[in-house]
Amino acid sequence: MRHPSLPARLLALFLALFLSLQHAYAQSILRDAETEALFADMSVDIIRAAGLEPRHVQIVLINDKEINAFVAGGQIVYIHSGLITSAKNVGEVQGVIAHELGHVAGGHVIRINEGAKEATSISILSLLLGAAAIAAGAGDAGAGIMAAGQQAAMGKFLAFSRTQEASADAAAASYLSKAGVSGRGLISFFKTLQNVEFRYAIPQEDSYGRTHPLTGERIAVLQDVVSLDPAWTRPPDPILEARFQRVKAKLMGFVSDPPQTLRTYPIADNTVPARYARAYAWHRSAYPEKALEEVDSLLSSAPKDPYFLELKGQILLESGRPQDALPVLREANQISLSQPLIAALFGHALIATEDKANLPEATRVLKAAVSKDNENPFAWYQLGVVYEREGDVARARLATAERYSLEGRPNLALPNAEAAMVGIPKGSPDWIRAQDIAMAARGDLENQKRRR
Repeated sequence: MRHPSLPARLLALFLALFLSLQHAYAQSILRDAETEALFADMSVDIIRAAGLEPRHVQIVLINDKEINAFVAGGQIVYIHSGLITSAKNVGEVQGVIAHELGHVAGGHVIRINEGAKEATSISILSLLLGAAAIAAGAGDAGAGIMAAGQQAAMGKFLAFSRTQEASADAAAASYLSKAGVSGRGLISFFKTLQNVEFRYAIPQEDSYGRTHPLTGERIAVLQDVVSLDPAWTRPPDPILEARFQRVKAKLMGFVSDPPQTLRTYPIADNTVPARYARAYAWHRSAYPEKALEEVDSLLSSAPKDPYFLELKGQILLESGRPQDALPVLREANQISLSQPLIAALFGHALIATEDKANLPEATRVLKAAVSKDNENPFAWYQLGVVYEREGDVARARLATAERYSLEGRPNLALPNAEAAMVGIPKGSPDWIRAQDIAMAARGDLENQKRRR
């Protein structure tokens, strides 16, 4: 069998990385008010320790069962749902976030081109020397030179990747120390990864052909560093830990098969996380009364918890009782100070009553939601529905254009933006926004054509 050329192998590697990134983007992003609030609070000190500004850093949850996290440019950390449901405590997730912030602060996504250039330069040189040898009649020698160059280039690139990972590990230890967070969670998480590798019989003897250092090596190096830190023996923040266990349970209830959730959190378990998880599991199993029973038990001890109220409202709404959901969601919206995701759900409930008297409130609620968070396609969709029912077709099309733009569908964003511009006064803020969406959509469509 012929071995592919080095450029081909490098191209294949980069293509694999790109496709994996595209796959990650293609996964559904999970938005939840409680989860996002927890991510912000558990990472703020670590982000500052990394020399970054918290308001510029996003932590995004992706619906994927793999135990993974990554950065893909900018200051966004993507965390798979499988990592959250597998993590034992909040410290493990904080350790992962610290590691990924090491990639962000180190500019590793941008610098990947450096590794590629070095590898490619080796490849080109080996190809030239090999071609010269072949032209001189030394075919076998020429092929050997090419093959050796290929191997060297690939090794160079993989070594570059391993160096970045080791650098991110060291940065993570530093950030956790500065933030006063124990490195036990980071070590514990790597041990979980090591157990997964053992389970799948991933070789542990040689890191040469890997993008990451051997997990055992990483543990040994980090253990020597973090075990000497004053925060090593410090337990996780009890409030953050309690919040994490809630979020972990509700996430499992949302993404896992209900029978699995009920096995993990059996009826005999009367803790808050268990009842939270079962409420989601019963709701997904179409047992609204059982779901409401669980969430009412939660509200009995915490009647002003906005997230428990949000869940109750969601259950009522999705069970065909939008009118009953209104007072619950209105209270959740008020207590949360119009948190955008909760506000969007409340706006949806107001529309779902099909009572025209509720449309003005729905308009106010949804406009407030998108003004605080304009990257929520669901909120834009609901606002478009309100505008359409009120007879404001142009702004309905603008809201629809916003939605499709966020969903990465320029072919639908463009006609809606152009239609909005026809019906909105020229030069107004809404008209300018529609123009911006149209221009961006045209650019995306042109880029798609060039890539074909």
